Amino acid sequence: MHEVTIEEFEELVSQGIDSLPDDMLEALDNVIFLVEDAPADGSEVLGVYEGFSLQERGDYGYGEEPDRIILFRETLLAHCADRDELVREIRVTLVHEIAHFYGLDENRIHELGWG
Repeated sequence: MHEVTIEEFEELVSQGIDSLPDDMLEALDNVIFLVEDAPADGSEVLGVYEGFSLQERGDYGYGEEPDRIILFRETLLAHCADRDELVREIRVTLVHEIAHFYGLDENRIHELGWG
């Protein structure tokens, strides 16, 4: 994959979020999307959801830290052969991590064809 600057990658992530159906995004509450270079643990995951799924959480109170959906730029770039594949994989990764926000496990995500 050719090099993509952090700014270009963040724009592709933003476009990926904008491409998702409104009903997928409307329940996202107190969730932020971030881009990091690579997972701190050295793994090759493409993204991660950090937080409490809708099934696990109660009402958020004042001052609660937001949940985080993180996409890993270097891992995604290494995983994709070209820009078109990168755009597709960013969208798939976003959907996959949003599914975790909704409390779906890996098996259910794959049953639904989301990952």
